[in-house]
Amino acid sequence: MLQVMTDIIKDTFFDTVKLVPFLFLTYLAMEYLEHRTGEKTQRLVRRAGRLGPVLGGLLGVIPQCGFSAAASNLYAGRVISLGTLMAIYLSTSDEMLPILLSEKAPVELILRLLLAKAAVGMAAGLILDAVWKKGVPREHDHIHDICEQEHCHCEEGVFRSALSHTGQITLFILLVTFGLDLVLHLVGQDALSGLILNRPFLGPALAGLVGLIPNCAGSVVITQLYLQGAMSLGAAMAGLLAGSGVGLLVLFRVDHNRKEDLAILGLLYGIGVLTGIVIGLF
Repeated sequence: MLQVMTDIIKDTFFDTVKLVPFLFLTYLAMEYLEHRTGEKTQRLVRRAGRLGPVLGGLLGVIPQCGFSAAASNLYAGRVISLGTLMAIYLSTSDEMLPILLSEKAPVELILRLLLAKAAVGMAAGLILDAVWKKGVPREHDHIHDICEQEHCHCEEGVFRSALSHTGQITLFILLVTFGLDLVLHLVGQDALSGLILNRPFLGPALAGLVGLIPNCAGSVVITQLYLQGAMSLGAAMAGLLAGSGVGLLVLFRVDHNRKEDLAILGLLYGIGVLTGIVIGLF
């Protein structure tokens, strides 16, 4: 048991450390926008909002966990729209692509999975921005609002403020990831496989819950189960679409509108599961 705990601690530490540079650069860019470029640049960023879901869907397939965390911060500052955020969440591939490549999966399969995630993300994002105007960036919103909510003394300068944000979020991710990794180890991959195997409707629903695990572990488990034949394509897609890396974790930390955060979580889960069921039926 001691060895198991040691391995979990090591994995948690190294998985979290990999996010730090990306988080810091994101906060640094956001602080620079607020402190240096002013309202003019922020308006220019907002004007690209209609293309946001398309760009988000394409960029989200890049295999890393940090992009969804960056998107959460940008959405909390109302720099990007709800549709753009959802497109990034749905298309984010996390560890899926590295695992597929390491397992020498067919190139056609890899391209289909990536394109499917990007397409679903773009479509969902564009629809959300069209029907949910509340999620579109507004003129009176500021990146600075995040800083005020976190009480991090933004007047200390761009670098120190970005460093403060990064430290707070990193500690939060480290603690939560450790707990999730421990639960995942205790439940076991075999148990998950037995629950999801050959269940056309229940499979996507359960896989979607696994995908919601706010770190890279969810995408790792789902991809491995699918490659091992323990999960259908529909269930796998449901889990991979619902998986947004640490995006949701960061969103709940930096955005204090809990009703909206829960609605985003529900949308992410619902879109992923519905897509998975449709794929399973056809």
